Amino acid sequence: MWRTVMIAICGVAALLPLPAFAQDEIVVTASRRQEGVAQVAGIGIRRRADFAVQRVTVYGDARDKDARRKEILDTVRDVIQLGTKRGVQLAYGAGIIQPLTLANYADKLKLEEDDDRDDSQKVDFLIKTPLSDGNALAAIDRLNSFIKAAPRVGRAVIEAEGEPGVSIVDPTQYRAAILAAIAADATAAAKQFGPDYAVEVSDLARPVQWVLTGPTEVLLYINHDLKVVPKD
Repeated sequence: MWRTVMIAICGVAALLPLPAFAQDEIVVTASRRQEGVAQVAGIGIRRRADFAVQRVTVYGDARDKDARRKEILDTVRDVIQLGTKRGVQLAYGAGIIQPLTLANYADKLKLEEDDDRDDSQKVDFLIKTPLSDGNALAAIDRLNSFIKAAPRVGRAVIEAEGEPGVSIVDPTQYRAAILAAIAADATAAAKQFGPDYAVEVSDLARPVQWVLTGPTEVLLYINHDLKVVPKD
């Protein structure tokens, strides 16, 4: 096989996970699918995402600023406690998210002024539920039901923001499987051109990337360069 296919791997690091991204949980939204799927060659692995996620915002408009802050944070605290009972997890962050817990919510969430509402502030975070059964609609229903059941303290309110999405935990753990898919593709390409040609694959040191290809399916891939060249 390897007499036919020459894979130029850019250093040993191409075979190893990139530590800067290890164990990160990545949010993938529908907009990422629309922007990216047309640009992906499709060489990688497809797998079910780990969680369905929904961003939510807690608003507070109590006239007294200290009372407003307390109502917002107390609402978040009660939402975390409800999540523990109902199997819904909370997280903070944007593209890369981290667990939001009773131990860190007061420090990790920053109150912002709400430009659309006078004398009000808000915080946003994510709620998520496992996609172990692959049923996206059921997962979204669970999240919507959770929002409706979420407790409100004082004048605070909680609302969903934007479209639901999915998340995947530690995409770099799939690097070896992606490289195997690229090697298989290169082998098949070499066979198409006959014994006088070989295939060179480069840029495999690039990081693992991802794009949403279905309601719960994510394509994990590495942008690489493949060339068919005559044998020396």
